[in-house]
Amino acid sequence: MTLENAVRAFAGIMVLVSVALTAWVSPHFVWLTLFIGANLLQSAFTGICPAVKILQKLGFQSRNA
Repeated sequence: MTLENAVRAFAGIMVLVSVALTAWVSPHFVWLTLFIGANLLQSAFTGICPAVKILQKLGFQSRNA
């Protein structure tokens, strides 16, 4: 799996987990969902994504590498 695919998978999993927590644990977890969305939006414009650095340290390689 490439780094790009891993980032998309990680973001999708985080959104699903945060929605499940909102539905079954507390409605306050909606803030986590909003944070994830805001982070995705800012990374689209700035190119800075904290998940990329974490996944690179876990051994994922970019398809351009």
